[in-house]
Amino acid sequence: MKSKVVFKDYKPKENLLFPPNLSELIDQKHLVRIVSSIIDGLDIKTLIKNYKPGGTSCYHPKMLLKVLVYGYLSNIYSSRKMEQALKENIHFMWLSGMSRPDHNTLNRFRSERLKGEIKSIFTQIVLLLEKEGLVSLATTFVDGTKIEANANRYTFVWGRAIKKHKARIAEQLEELWNYAEEVAKNELQNPENLDFKEVDAEKVTQTIEKINEVLKNRKVPSKIRQKLNYAKKNWATNLEKYKKQQEILAGRNSYSKTDTDATFMRMKEDYMRNGQLKPAYNLQISTNKQFILHYSIHPNPTDTKTLESHLKGFEESYDKVPKELVADAGYGSEENYNLLQSKKIKAYVKYNYFRKDQKSGQITTSQSNRKLARIREKTFKLLQTKKGIKLRKQRCHDVEPVFAELKHNKNFKRFMLRGKNKVEVEIGILAIAHNLKKMAKAA
Repeated sequence: MKSKVVFKDYKPKENLLFPPNLSELIDQKHLVRIVSSIIDGLDIKTLIKNYKPGGTSCYHPKMLLKVLVYGYLSNIYSSRKMEQALKENIHFMWLSGMSRPDHNTLNRFRSERLKGEIKSIFTQIVLLLEKEGLVSLATTFVDGTKIEANANRYTFVWGRAIKKHKARIAEQLEELWNYAEEVAKNELQNPENLDFKEVDAEKVTQTIEKINEVLKNRKVPSKIRQKLNYAKKNWATNLEKYKKQQEILAGRNSYSKTDTDATFMRMKEDYMRNGQLKPAYNLQISTNKQFILHYSIHPNPTDTKTLESHLKGFEESYDKVPKELVADAGYGSEENYNLLQSKKIKAYVKYNYFRKDQKSGQITTSQSNRKLARIREKTFKLLQTKKGIKLRKQRCHDVEPVFAELKHNKNFKRFMLRGKNKVEVEIGILAIAHNLKKMAKAA
């Protein structure tokens, strides 16, 4: 006798007598519970002060923060996809208590409310990790990476181009002035000696007016007259535009018109190897045991000039500086060694010729700079100690895997928001998500 196939009950359209408790459907050790528990314990008084009384009720900032952090943990960075997850994903539904903030609410909270507040929230979590013995603020490993900005790579302003255009205007203005003087040399008893090395809008306007006055009622070649008319209409306006652009540049070599805080940098992800430049930010992080202790965003493409600002932020967050700092040769400048010495930080930082000196056994000296030679000698001896060798090896396994986690495992290679302040919020949320994931694995 053949046995019958038996199926389990399947009645999807049948109503439940009692609605299910979402908490019962989530595993007790699931990461979403750690996110909820940690954020519930945070002090967000300063964040709440940003809310104004009156009007309709607001979604609680802790709930919105939980949704954002868990979204970044789940590789969801778009506010629209988070909105969708709040309707479909049981973990998001449990975090929000079945609330359904739309993508505009989530994005406003991320880009406006958290500006200036995310760093203090991140710091609280790092201090909790230190209290639990998971990290130490005494030894930090520092490194940087470039992350593409949310900006148009084809709308840009170059500092060198501005200087070139200004020089061309000055040169052509001088040619016109010399021509006017030559034409009216018999009438000019005291010709003016004008300096055209530095020109501005006011100087251009005044000079062109003088040239037009000199050449008034004279027969002038059409090309000269056309150039004067063009100069009168455009040069002063262009110089004002160049002035504003140089203020935005603030010493940088370039910026994107769609995100003026972003600088064009060469990216390692350029698989075609054609040296393409993209608008990006330089992200600097300090780590310990692959936890992120501190982060900072910089517009300059090289790491050398980022250390002072990065350390200043670390000190502001924790009211102290690390006792030991480990970094690669990208930070090995004389200024950085002096900075670390002034702050009494032991510098396990390579210099440019360290590998060469290791092979040869001789320290590369600098005849023109005795101070730098002494710094290299001291640094070489420190890096060759047992602890120095240990920390150098540990750096490769501490800070670099964090970048691999963020950029490859979490696929965070481009910012969603524009502007340095908003980008810092994104990195803050991402750093919190990373630390909570590491915390869950360590538990």
